[in-house]
Amino acid sequence: MKASDPSWLLLIVSLPTSSATARMRIWRACKTLGCAALRDGAYLLPAAARHEQALQRLADDCTAQGGSAWVMAARSRSADEASSYNRLFDRSAAYAELRRTFKDANRGLGELGAAELARLQRRLQREFDALRAIDFFPGEASAEAEAAWTDLGRRIAGLLSPDEPRATRGRGRRLDAADYQGRIWATRRHLWVDRVASAWLIRRYIDRDARFQWLARPSDCPRRALGFDFDGAAFTHAGDRVTFETLMAAFGLESDAALARLAAIVHALDVGGEPVAEASGFEAVMAGARARLGDDDDALLAEMSGVLDSLHAHFTRESAPGNTRRGSR
Repeated sequence: MKASDPSWLLLIVSLPTSSATARMRIWRACKTLGCAALRDGAYLLPAAARHEQALQRLADDCTAQGGSAWVMAARSRSADEASSYNRLFDRSAAYAELRRTFKDANRGLGELGAAELARLQRRLQREFDALRAIDFFPGEASAEAEAAWTDLGRRIAGLLSPDEPRATRGRGRRLDAADYQGRIWATRRHLWVDRVASAWLIRRYIDRDARFQWLARPSDCPRRALGFDFDGAAFTHAGDRVTFETLMAAFGLESDAALARLAAIVHALDVGGEPVAEASGFEAVMAGARARLGDDDDALLAEMSGVLDSLHAHFTRESAPGNTRRGSR
């Protein structure tokens, strides 16, 4: 939204006094949308197609409950009036409260186990995303909260994966897979998403005779081995790429649309970013496989390789010319 945008949408609802449940449902929905309540039954939002659709659904719900509802377009008559409307959507207090939540959470991170840390990270991410979704005129408060969340997220990530690689700069040069045959590849043991997907990618597309060594510590990596997904490794995070994406770029695999779909899953689960529909399912399968197989990383790679093969085949089919139905049978 532009702060100078003078266009608004107004929802006016009137429900029978006996419709307390419907009234509460509409009030909660308006709050979730980020509406400014001008008075009981009058809600304002900046004009946008998605807002109009959402307000119309609420109006239809109100009508279905025996009430009356109108969705109206409005315009500010002056810059001062537009500014006064903008202030109705000031999220500074909400961001300040969220920063206090981040600060309180930060104090107790060291006392939490891995599962508790992961749950805390997901919950705080949801809260931050929900607030940003209704911050129609972001400003300094938003930037300060983003910085605070970035710092907290890095600390949580460090506690969850103390040896997780930090991104390096640069894109790297294009490599010839023919020069990387029959090699030993090494990464940290207790495989998780980026490492297991990278190992699969190496064996399927780069070095079909690859042998893997799982390291207790990155410093245990033999000199003759090609390390991946740890600081100082031959292949690791680079710029905004996770290791799987770095390997794809290094060996010229980026034109494979199905691999790109897999890369989006790996990226979302490893460092976050744009949500991917298949990510939660892959994460659940990975967690279940690791729970069953324990510390046997060779068995885990074998099992997850089958999952990745199937996903790649599915994505290949979806991207085939003439296939217009996603997920069709």
